[in-house]
Amino acid sequence: MQNNTSKVADLVEDKGYTVTIRAPKEEQPLLIEAGLPNFSHVVLLASDTKNFAKDISPQSLVQLLSLGTNLVLTLGLKQNLLTSLAPEFSLLLPPPATPLVSYFPERSDPPSIIPIDVSSQSIPNDTFSVLSSQVTGKVWFSGTAFALNSNPLLFPILHAPLESFAADLSDASGRVSDALADASEKGGEGLWAGSSLSVVAGFQTLIGGGTGHGADAGLGEDSQARAVWVQQERGMKVVENPSGNTQAALEIAGWAFQERGVLRIDEVTHHKVNQTGPVEMYTNNDEIVYTTRISSFNPSTKKWEPYSGLKDLQLEFTMLDPHVRIALPPVSGKSGVYSTTFRAPDRHGVFKFLERPRKRRGVKRNRESSNFLLSATAEVLQVAIFSFLYWYLEISFLYGEFHCYGRGAQLCG
Repeated sequence: MQNNTSKVADLVEDKGYTVTIRAPKEEQPLLIEAGLPNFSHVVLLASDTKNFAKDISPQSLVQLLSLGTNLVLTLGLKQNLLTSLAPEFSLLLPPPATPLVSYFPERSDPPSIIPIDVSSQSIPNDTFSVLSSQVTGKVWFSGTAFALNSNPLLFPILHAPLESFAADLSDASGRVSDALADASEKGGEGLWAGSSLSVVAGFQTLIGGGTGHGADAGLGEDSQARAVWVQQERGMKVVENPSGNTQAALEIAGWAFQERGVLRIDEVTHHKVNQTGPVEMYTNNDEIVYTTRISSFNPSTKKWEPYSGLKDLQLEFTMLDPHVRIALPPVSGKSGVYSTTFRAPDRHGVFKFLERPRKRRGVKRNRESSNFLLSATAEVLQVAIFSFLYWYLEISFLYGEFHCYGRGAQLCG
């Protein structure tokens, strides 16, 4: 445990963070003091301890998320407060003391120490890929896996191998058939096996001013926390032999600390076709050009860089309901620039421009734009649309008023 702690601390310190190490039963420093978090990020490593300090509880961890603190939580094989908290994040745990095992490929290591090939992992299109191609080699894992419930805020980061299963090998004869039969009998809901299980999962909290319940605690404005769950006995440990564990740990921590998977709107402009100046009011059927610039944070350079990787970005021109919904594609040859042209609807009123990419799990969301998955610096843009008839009546009315006033002044004179 101490060896794991020092290695994790070294990795985090190398990224420029100040690390404070605290034992599970130590009372200081407090996680939350006077209603405010003392830390920006909290990492809880697997522990056999059942009793933690008073300020470490499921309620305080959820409160940390609601205050904008990011969490990395690792689960051991024994039950403790973290295993009781896991269901609140829609994680389904196998019976206690049933580690993940695999007899394939054939190797000298025990079946409970499993190599996982990151390159063979299948990532859904609606999910951010936390582990990049820089994770080379196998990720060696030892621990237990979990299943994910159908929570839209929860997503897998690293799946269990296809041929793996959860089993207690302490009473097994050493044969695979006996281990499978025993695991199926003790599984409760059947055999816990296959790539439907995960060994690492991410949870992106909701955005909302004090709304939400359980683990979906709402956050204050411009605040959004992340939680990473890792099943661990020695799981995701940074081993000495060449492997992908170190890079995987860095990238998982980078996502949890909001260094990765964060996009930002740098600039938004709109104008009429064949014009360049900004417009506050349009008339019916005007051709409108909408352009936005989006950047992604690069944790290596610690700079925001233009990002053209969104292929499903949409623009909505809405007044209560969307009147126009159109694709907002990247502009060829202009990195980070997205643009489209559309015709103003035949209806007058105050409209808003909203950019909406498809909901992608693991990407930071923005509060102001309602389900908008980017961290935006620009405010929601509003414009007014008037009809030609409205302009004609308004001008005629004003002209008639001043004309009457002029005649009255002459008569009075």
